[in-house]
Amino acid sequence: MNDQAKAMVVTDSRLHAVRYKMAFDKYIQEKGYTDVAPLVAFSGTVTDPDTGAEFTEPGMNTDIVTKRRIRETELPERFDSPDYNVLLAADKYQTGFDQPKLQAMYVDKRLDGVQAVQTLSRLNRTAAGKQDPFVLDFRNDPEDISAAFAPYYDRTEIEKITDPYRLDQLKAELDDTGIYHQDEVDAFAQTYFSGLNLSHKRTHSKLQSSLQPAVQRYRAADEAVADEFRDKLNAFCKLYAFLSQIIPYGDSQLEQLSLYGKFLLPYLRTDCSTEPINIANHVDLESYRLQRKWYGTIAIDGEATVRSMAEAGSEYAVPQRAPLSEIIEILNEQHGMNLGEADRLFFQQIVAKATNDEQFRILATANEYDKFELAIGGMIDNIMVQMLNSNGTLVNKYMTDTDAKRDVFPVIARSIFDRIAESPQLNLV
Repeated sequence: MNDQAKAMVVTDSRLHAVRYKMAFDKYIQEKGYTDVAPLVAFSGTVTDPDTGAEFTEPGMNTDIVTKRRIRETELPERFDSPDYNVLLAADKYQTGFDQPKLQAMYVDKRLDGVQAVQTLSRLNRTAAGKQDPFVLDFRNDPEDISAAFAPYYDRTEIEKITDPYRLDQLKAELDDTGIYHQDEVDAFAQTYFSGLNLSHKRTHSKLQSSLQPAVQRYRAADEAVADEFRDKLNAFCKLYAFLSQIIPYGDSQLEQLSLYGKFLLPYLRTDCSTEPINIANHVDLESYRLQRKWYGTIAIDGEATVRSMAEAGSEYAVPQRAPLSEIIEILNEQHGMNLGEADRLFFQQIVAKATNDEQFRILATANEYDKFELAIGGMIDNIMVQMLNSNGTLVNKYMTDTDAKRDVFPVIARSIFDRIAESPQLNLV
Protein backbone atom coordinates (compact mmCIF):
# COMPACT_ATOMS: atom_id res chain seq x y z
CA MET A 1 0.00 0.00 0.00
CA ASN A 2 2.89 2.35 -0.75
CA ASP A 3 4.23 1.99 2.81
CA GLN A 4 0.81 2.88 4.28
CA ALA A 5 -0.32 -0.59 5.45
CA LYS A 6 -1.13 -1.14 9.13
CA ALA A 7 -1.24 -4.23 11.34
CA MET A 8 -3.02 -4.98 14.60
CA VAL A 9 -1.93 -7.44 17.28
CA VAL A 10 -4.93 -8.54 19.37
CA THR A 11 -3.59 -9.42 22.83
CA ASP A 12 -5.15 -11.52 25.57
CA SER A 13 -5.05 -8.91 28.35
CA ARG A 14 -3.80 -5.46 29.28
CA LEU A 15 -0.72 -7.02 30.89
CA HIS A 16 -0.02 -8.95 27.70
CA ALA A 17 -0.28 -5.70 25.71
CA VAL A 18 2.29 -4.09 28.02
CA ARG A 19 4.66 -7.01 27.60
CA TYR A 20 4.17 -7.07 23.85
CA LYS A 21 5.08 -3.37 23.65
CA MET A 22 8.24 -3.90 25.70
CA ALA A 23 9.21 -6.93 23.60
CA PHE A 24 8.56 -5.08 20.34
CA ASP A 25 10.64 -2.08 21.40
CA LYS A 26 13.52 -4.31 22.51
CA TYR A 27 13.47 -6.41 19.34
CA ILE A 28 13.27 -3.37 17.04
CA GLN A 29 16.22 -1.78 18.81
CA GLU A 30 18.29 -4.98 18.68
CA LYS A 31 17.65 -5.43 14.96
CA GLY A 32 18.13 -1.76 14.13
CA TYR A 33 14.81 -1.53 12.31
CA THR A 34 13.71 1.95 11.28
CA ASP A 35 10.51 1.06 9.40
CA VAL A 36 8.53 -0.60 12.21
CA ALA A 37 6.90 1.61 14.86
CA PRO A 38 4.31 0.19 17.29
CA LEU A 39 1.71 1.83 19.49
CA VAL A 40 0.02 0.13 22.43
CA ALA A 41 -3.66 0.54 23.37
CA PHE A 42 -5.17 -0.37 26.76
CA SER A 43 -7.22 1.40 29.39
CA GLY A 44 -6.30 2.45 32.91
CA THR A 45 -3.13 1.50 34.80
CA VAL A 46 -1.51 -1.93 34.59
CA THR A 47 0.71 -3.31 37.37
CA ASP A 48 3.17 -6.04 36.43
CA PRO A 49 2.87 -8.68 39.19
CA ASP A 50 6.45 -9.82 38.62
CA THR A 51 8.11 -6.42 39.02
CA GLY A 52 5.48 -4.19 40.62
CA ALA A 53 6.03 -1.63 37.85
CA GLU A 54 3.01 0.38 36.72
CA PHE A 55 2.20 1.25 33.13
CA THR A 56 -0.30 3.46 31.32
CA GLU A 57 -1.04 3.78 27.62
CA PRO A 58 0.23 7.41 27.35
CA GLY A 59 3.29 6.50 29.40
CA MET A 60 4.28 3.78 26.92
CA ASN A 61 3.51 5.72 23.72
CA THR A 62 6.13 8.38 23.05
CA ASP A 63 5.61 10.37 19.86
CA ILE A 64 8.59 9.72 17.59
CA VAL A 65 8.20 13.21 16.10
CA THR A 66 7.47 15.49 19.07
CA LYS A 67 9.05 13.20 21.74
CA ARG A 68 6.11 13.80 24.06
CA ARG A 69 3.50 11.38 25.37
CA ILE A 70 0.61 10.52 23.07
CA ARG A 71 -2.73 11.06 24.80
CA GLU A 72 -5.38 8.34 24.47
CA THR A 73 -7.59 10.64 22.41
CA GLU A 74 -4.72 11.30 20.00
CA LEU A 75 -3.86 7.66 19.37
CA PRO A 76 -6.25 6.96 16.42
CA GLU A 77 -4.99 10.02 14.56
CA ARG A 78 -1.32 9.24 15.21
CA PHE A 79 -1.79 5.60 14.20
CA ASP A 80 -3.33 6.80 10.95
CA SER A 81 -0.17 8.75 10.15
CA PRO A 82 2.80 7.26 8.23
CA ASP A 83 4.83 7.32 11.47
CA TYR A 84 3.23 4.17 12.94
CA ASN A 85 2.24 0.84 11.45
CA VAL A 86 1.53 -1.64 14.29
CA LEU A 87 -1.14 -1.38 17.00
CA LEU A 88 -0.86 -3.67 20.05
CA ALA A 89 -4.42 -3.68 21.40
CA ALA A 90 -6.04 -5.08 24.55
CA ASP A 91 -9.85 -4.82 24.47
CA LYS A 92 -9.66 -1.51 22.60
CA TYR A 93 -10.19 -0.64 18.94
CA GLN A 94 -11.66 -4.09 18.24
CA THR A 95 -15.17 -2.74 17.65
CA GLY A 96 -16.20 0.43 15.85
CA PHE A 97 -12.61 1.24 14.87
CA ASP A 98 -12.53 2.43 11.27
CA GLN A 99 -8.97 2.22 9.94
CA PRO A 100 -9.06 1.31 6.21
CA LYS A 101 -5.28 0.81 6.09
CA LEU A 102 -5.42 -2.26 8.36
CA GLN A 103 -3.98 -4.97 6.15
CA ALA A 104 -2.95 -7.64 8.68
CA MET A 105 -4.07 -8.94 12.06
CA TYR A 106 -2.22 -11.18 14.50
CA VAL A 107 -4.58 -12.78 17.01
CA ASP A 108 -3.26 -13.93 20.39
CA LYS A 109 -6.62 -14.01 22.14
CA ARG A 110 -9.58 -16.33 22.37
CA LEU A 111 -12.42 -14.94 20.22
CA ASP A 112 -16.01 -16.15 20.39
CA GLY A 113 -19.33 -15.24 18.79
CA VAL A 114 -19.98 -11.65 17.85
CA GLN A 115 -16.62 -10.62 19.35
CA ALA A 116 -14.84 -12.71 16.70
CA VAL A 117 -16.93 -11.14 13.92
CA GLN A 118 -16.42 -7.60 15.15
CA THR A 119 -12.67 -8.03 15.73
CA LEU A 120 -11.85 -9.64 12.39
CA SER A 121 -14.15 -7.20 10.60
CA ARG A 122 -11.71 -4.39 11.39
CA LEU A 123 -9.93 -5.63 8.24
CA ASN A 124 -12.97 -5.20 5.99
CA ARG A 125 -12.52 -1.52 5.13
CA THR A 126 -11.30 -0.77 1.62
CA ALA A 127 -8.32 1.41 0.71
CA ALA A 128 -6.22 2.15 -2.35
CA GLY A 129 -3.69 -0.60 -3.00
CA LYS A 130 -5.09 -2.89 -0.30
CA GLN A 131 -4.77 -6.59 -1.02
CA ASP A 132 -6.63 -9.51 0.56
CA PRO A 133 -6.37 -9.13 4.36
CA PHE A 134 -3.94 -11.37 6.23
CA VAL A 135 -4.80 -13.01 9.58
CA LEU A 136 -2.39 -15.09 11.65
CA ASP A 137 -4.31 -16.66 14.54
CA PHE A 138 -2.45 -18.35 17.40
CA ARG A 139 -5.39 -19.16 19.64
CA ASN A 140 -8.61 -20.06 17.82
CA ASP A 141 -9.72 -23.19 15.99
CA PRO A 142 -11.07 -22.81 12.44
CA GLU A 143 -14.33 -24.47 13.49
CA ASP A 144 -14.91 -21.85 16.20
CA ILE A 145 -14.38 -18.95 13.79
CA SER A 146 -16.71 -20.58 11.28
CA ALA A 147 -19.37 -20.98 13.97
CA ALA A 148 -18.98 -17.33 14.99
CA PHE A 149 -19.64 -16.08 11.45
CA ALA A 150 -22.36 -18.60 10.58
CA PRO A 151 -25.34 -16.59 11.96
CA TYR A 152 -24.50 -13.63 9.71
CA TYR A 153 -23.87 -15.37 6.38
CA ASP A 154 -25.84 -17.75 4.19
CA ARG A 155 -22.72 -19.90 3.86
CA THR A 156 -19.59 -19.95 5.98
CA GLU A 157 -16.62 -22.04 4.95
CA ILE A 158 -13.12 -22.53 6.31
CA GLU A 159 -10.82 -23.90 3.67
CA LYS A 160 -8.52 -26.81 4.40
CA ILE A 161 -5.24 -26.19 6.20
CA THR A 162 -2.62 -24.63 3.94
CA ASP A 163 0.15 -26.99 2.83
CA PRO A 164 3.46 -25.07 2.69
CA TYR A 165 4.98 -27.72 0.40
CA ARG A 166 2.36 -26.97 -2.23
CA LEU A 167 4.31 -23.82 -3.12
CA ASP A 168 7.29 -25.78 -4.46
CA GLN A 169 4.94 -28.14 -6.30
CA LEU A 170 3.18 -25.26 -8.00
CA LYS A 171 6.48 -23.70 -9.06
CA ALA A 172 7.66 -26.98 -10.55
CA GLU A 173 4.39 -27.38 -12.47
CA LEU A 174 4.59 -23.80 -13.73
CA ASP A 175 8.21 -24.24 -14.81
CA ASP A 176 7.25 -27.34 -16.82
CA THR A 177 4.74 -25.43 -18.95
CA GLY A 178 7.50 -23.51 -20.73
CA ILE A 179 5.32 -20.42 -20.97
CA TYR A 180 7.98 -18.39 -19.18
CA HIS A 181 11.74 -18.92 -19.04
CA GLN A 182 13.82 -18.52 -15.90
CA ASP A 183 16.14 -16.00 -17.55
CA GLU A 184 13.11 -13.78 -18.21
CA VAL A 185 12.08 -13.99 -14.55
CA ASP A 186 15.67 -13.18 -13.50
CA ALA A 187 15.85 -10.20 -15.86
CA PHE A 188 12.52 -8.86 -14.60
CA ALA A 189 13.62 -9.14 -10.96
CA GLN A 190 16.97 -7.51 -11.69
CA THR A 191 15.26 -4.51 -13.29
CA TYR A 192 12.59 -4.28 -10.59
CA PHE A 193 15.10 -4.29 -7.73
CA SER A 194 17.66 -2.09 -9.49
CA GLY A 195 16.46 1.04 -7.72
CA LEU A 196 15.39 2.68 -10.96
CA ASN A 197 12.17 4.65 -11.19
CA LEU A 198 9.60 2.02 -12.18
CA SER A 199 7.34 4.63 -13.78
CA HIS A 200 10.11 5.84 -16.09
CA LYS A 201 9.51 4.86 -19.72
CA ARG A 202 12.90 3.17 -20.11
CA THR A 203 12.46 1.08 -16.95
CA HIS A 204 8.91 0.23 -17.95
CA SER A 205 10.17 -0.91 -21.36
CA LYS A 206 12.72 -3.24 -19.72
CA LEU A 207 10.04 -4.79 -17.53
CA GLN A 208 7.76 -5.28 -20.52
CA SER A 209 10.54 -6.94 -22.53
CA SER A 210 10.73 -9.59 -19.81
CA LEU A 211 6.96 -10.10 -19.66
CA GLN A 212 5.86 -10.05 -23.29
CA PRO A 213 7.56 -13.29 -24.43
CA ALA A 214 5.52 -15.18 -21.84
CA VAL A 215 2.38 -13.33 -22.93
CA GLN A 216 2.93 -14.40 -26.54
CA ARG A 217 3.53 -18.04 -25.56
CA TYR A 218 0.42 -17.96 -23.38
CA ARG A 219 -1.73 -16.70 -26.26
CA ALA A 220 -0.26 -19.32 -28.63
CA ALA A 221 -0.84 -22.20 -26.21
CA ASP A 222 -3.80 -24.57 -26.25
CA GLU A 223 -6.78 -23.01 -24.44
CA ALA A 224 -6.87 -25.69 -21.73
CA VAL A 225 -3.12 -25.39 -21.11
CA ALA A 226 -3.33 -21.59 -20.98
CA ASP A 227 -6.26 -21.65 -18.56
CA GLU A 228 -4.50 -24.10 -16.27
CA PHE A 229 -1.32 -22.01 -16.32
CA ARG A 230 -3.19 -18.82 -15.43
CA ASP A 231 -5.05 -20.51 -12.57
CA LYS A 232 -1.90 -22.08 -11.14
CA LEU A 233 0.11 -18.86 -11.42
CA ASN A 234 -2.66 -16.99 -9.62
CA ALA A 235 -2.73 -19.68 -6.91
CA PHE A 236 1.07 -19.53 -6.57
CA CYS A 237 1.13 -15.75 -6.12
CA LYS A 238 -1.63 -15.81 -3.50
CA LEU A 239 -0.09 -18.73 -1.62
CA TYR A 240 3.36 -17.14 -1.57
CA ALA A 241 1.94 -13.82 -0.34
CA PHE A 242 0.38 -15.71 2.57
CA LEU A 243 3.12 -18.17 3.48
CA SER A 244 6.00 -15.71 3.13
CA GLN A 245 4.57 -13.83 6.13
CA ILE A 246 5.11 -16.93 8.28
CA ILE A 247 7.91 -19.01 6.73
CA PRO A 248 11.32 -17.39 6.04
CA TYR A 249 11.96 -18.90 2.60
CA GLY A 250 15.62 -18.93 1.63
CA ASP A 251 14.95 -19.53 -2.07
CA SER A 252 15.03 -16.17 -3.87
CA GLN A 253 13.51 -17.76 -6.98
CA LEU A 254 10.18 -18.10 -5.18
CA GLU A 255 10.14 -14.38 -4.44
CA GLN A 256 11.17 -13.54 -8.00
CA LEU A 257 8.49 -15.76 -9.57
CA SER A 258 5.84 -14.30 -7.26
CA LEU A 259 6.78 -10.77 -8.30
CA TYR A 260 7.00 -11.73 -11.97
CA GLY A 261 3.66 -13.53 -11.81
CA LYS A 262 1.95 -10.59 -10.11
CA PHE A 263 2.82 -8.36 -13.08
CA LEU A 264 2.19 -11.07 -15.69
CA LEU A 265 -1.30 -12.06 -14.55
CA PRO A 266 -3.12 -8.91 -15.79
CA TYR A 267 -2.06 -9.84 -19.33
CA LEU A 268 -3.30 -13.44 -19.08
CA ARG A 269 -6.95 -12.83 -19.78
CA THR A 270 -9.38 -14.45 -22.16
CA ASP A 271 -12.54 -12.98 -23.62
CA CYS A 272 -14.64 -15.03 -21.19
CA SER A 273 -12.40 -14.61 -18.17
CA THR A 274 -14.21 -13.84 -14.93
CA GLU A 275 -11.10 -12.52 -13.21
CA PRO A 276 -11.37 -8.84 -12.21
CA ILE A 277 -9.43 -6.34 -14.28
CA ASN A 278 -6.64 -4.63 -12.36
CA ILE A 279 -5.43 -1.45 -14.04
CA ALA A 280 -3.50 -0.14 -11.03
CA ASN A 281 -0.13 -0.82 -12.65
CA HIS A 282 -1.10 0.61 -16.03
CA VAL A 283 -2.93 3.86 -15.31
CA ASP A 284 -1.83 6.84 -13.22
CA LEU A 285 -4.76 9.03 -12.16
CA GLU A 286 -3.39 12.44 -11.27
CA SER A 287 -6.66 14.29 -10.68
CA TYR A 288 -10.37 14.12 -11.32
CA ARG A 289 -13.44 16.25 -10.81
CA LEU A 290 -16.99 15.04 -10.29
CA GLN A 291 -19.69 17.65 -10.67
CA ARG A 292 -23.46 17.33 -11.05
CA LYS A 293 -24.43 19.55 -13.99
CA TRP A 294 -28.17 18.87 -13.89
CA TYR A 295 -30.66 16.50 -12.29
CA GLY A 296 -34.44 16.12 -12.71
CA THR A 297 -37.14 15.59 -15.32
CA ILE A 298 -38.19 17.61 -18.37
CA ALA A 299 -41.92 18.10 -18.84
CA ILE A 300 -43.26 17.93 -22.41
CA ASP A 301 -46.86 18.83 -23.33
CA GLY A 302 -48.18 18.52 -19.85
CA GLU A 303 -48.30 14.75 -19.35
CA ALA A 304 -45.39 13.34 -21.31
CA THR A 305 -41.97 13.47 -19.63
CA VAL A 306 -38.40 12.79 -20.62
CA ARG A 307 -36.89 11.24 -17.54
CA SER A 308 -33.31 11.58 -16.38
CA MET A 309 -31.02 8.57 -16.79
CA ALA A 310 -31.37 7.79 -13.08
CA GLU A 311 -34.62 6.03 -13.93
CA ALA A 312 -33.12 4.24 -16.90
CA GLY A 313 -30.73 2.25 -14.76
CA SER A 314 -27.52 4.23 -14.88
CA GLU A 315 -28.08 5.79 -11.47
CA TYR A 316 -30.53 5.51 -8.60
CA ALA A 317 -32.57 8.60 -7.84
CA VAL A 318 -32.73 9.73 -4.22
CA PRO A 319 -36.30 10.46 -3.09
CA GLN A 320 -36.80 13.83 -1.45
CA ARG A 321 -38.82 12.24 1.34
CA ALA A 322 -38.89 8.46 1.85
CA PRO A 323 -40.47 6.73 4.83
CA LEU A 324 -38.60 3.76 6.28
CA SER A 325 -41.48 1.53 5.22
CA GLU A 326 -40.21 2.03 1.67
CA ILE A 327 -37.12 -0.01 2.59
CA ILE A 328 -39.34 -2.96 3.49
CA GLU A 329 -41.19 -2.66 0.18
CA ILE A 330 -37.92 -2.52 -1.75
CA LEU A 331 -36.44 -5.58 -0.05
CA ASN A 332 -39.67 -7.57 -0.32
CA GLU A 333 -40.58 -6.73 -3.90
CA GLN A 334 -37.18 -6.36 -5.54
CA HIS A 335 -35.01 -8.66 -3.47
CA GLY A 336 -37.34 -11.52 -2.57
CA MET A 337 -37.45 -11.05 1.19
CA ASN A 338 -40.42 -11.43 3.53
CA LEU A 339 -40.05 -8.60 6.00
CA GLY A 340 -42.58 -7.10 8.38
CA GLU A 341 -43.13 -4.50 11.06
CA ALA A 342 -40.31 -5.76 13.31
CA ASP A 343 -37.84 -5.25 10.47
CA ARG A 344 -39.08 -1.72 9.86
CA LEU A 345 -38.45 -0.99 13.53
CA PHE A 346 -34.90 -2.28 13.11
CA PHE A 347 -34.22 0.31 10.43
CA GLN A 348 -35.88 2.89 12.64
CA GLN A 349 -33.30 2.01 15.32
CA ILE A 350 -30.50 2.48 12.79
CA VAL A 351 -31.80 5.95 11.91
CA ALA A 352 -32.31 6.89 15.57
CA LYS A 353 -28.79 5.78 16.48
CA ALA A 354 -27.30 7.82 13.66
CA THR A 355 -29.51 10.85 14.36
CA ASN A 356 -28.22 11.02 17.93
CA ASP A 357 -24.58 10.62 16.88
CA GLU A 358 -22.58 13.84 17.05
CA GLN A 359 -20.53 13.10 13.94
CA PHE A 360 -23.65 12.51 11.83
CA ARG A 361 -25.18 15.73 13.15
CA ILE A 362 -22.10 17.78 12.37
CA LEU A 363 -22.01 16.45 8.80
CA ALA A 364 -25.74 17.03 8.29
CA THR A 365 -25.71 20.60 9.54
CA ALA A 366 -22.54 21.56 7.67
CA ASN A 367 -23.35 20.07 4.25
CA GLU A 368 -26.00 19.82 1.59
CA TYR A 369 -27.65 16.40 1.31
CA ASP A 370 -25.60 15.09 -1.62
CA LYS A 371 -22.31 15.71 0.22
CA PHE A 372 -23.75 14.30 3.44
CA GLU A 373 -24.73 11.10 1.63
CA LEU A 374 -21.24 10.69 0.18
CA ALA A 375 -19.67 11.01 3.64
CA ILE A 376 -21.70 8.54 5.72
CA GLY A 377 -21.45 5.23 3.86
CA GLY A 378 -18.77 3.75 6.12
CA MET A 379 -20.42 5.19 9.21
CA ILE A 380 -23.69 3.37 8.41
CA ASP A 381 -21.70 0.17 7.89
CA ASN A 382 -20.24 0.55 11.38
CA ILE A 383 -23.70 0.93 12.92
CA MET A 384 -24.90 -2.13 11.04
CA VAL A 385 -22.05 -4.25 12.41
CA GLN A 386 -22.74 -2.99 15.92
CA MET A 387 -26.34 -4.22 15.58
CA LEU A 388 -25.55 -7.69 14.26
CA ASN A 389 -27.27 -9.35 17.19
CA SER A 390 -30.46 -7.33 16.67
CA ASN A 391 -31.21 -8.58 13.17
CA GLY A 392 -28.49 -10.71 11.60
CA THR A 393 -30.55 -11.43 8.47
CA LEU A 394 -30.96 -7.78 7.53
CA VAL A 395 -27.39 -6.85 8.43
CA ASN A 396 -26.10 -9.71 6.31
CA LYS A 397 -28.29 -8.66 3.38
CA TYR A 398 -27.16 -5.05 3.61
CA MET A 399 -23.44 -5.82 4.00
CA THR A 400 -23.13 -8.58 1.37
CA ASP A 401 -25.75 -7.82 -1.31
CA THR A 402 -24.47 -4.88 -3.36
CA ASP A 403 -27.77 -4.33 -5.19
CA ALA A 404 -29.83 -4.35 -1.99
CA LYS A 405 -27.41 -1.93 -0.31
CA ARG A 406 -27.55 0.39 -3.31
CA ASP A 407 -31.35 0.50 -3.06
CA VAL A 408 -31.62 0.79 0.72
CA PHE A 409 -28.78 3.16 1.60
CA PRO A 410 -30.26 6.34 0.02
CA VAL A 411 -33.50 5.85 1.97
CA ILE A 412 -31.62 5.48 5.26
CA ALA A 413 -29.39 8.45 4.48
CA ARG A 414 -32.30 10.70 3.57
CA SER A 415 -34.21 9.69 6.71
CA ILE A 416 -31.22 10.55 8.90
CA PHE A 417 -30.63 13.86 7.16
CA ASP A 418 -34.28 14.91 7.42
CA ARG A 419 -34.60 13.91 11.07
CA ILE A 420 -31.53 15.91 12.02
CA ALA A 421 -32.86 18.90 10.11
CA GLU A 422 -36.21 18.64 11.90
CA SER A 423 -34.74 18.08 15.38
CA PRO A 424 -31.53 20.13 15.66
CA GLN A 425 -31.70 20.15 19.46
CA LEU A 426 -31.83 16.38 20.07
CA ASN A 427 -29.75 15.29 23.03
CA LEU A 428 -26.66 13.31 22.05
CA VAL A 429 -26.32 9.81 23.53
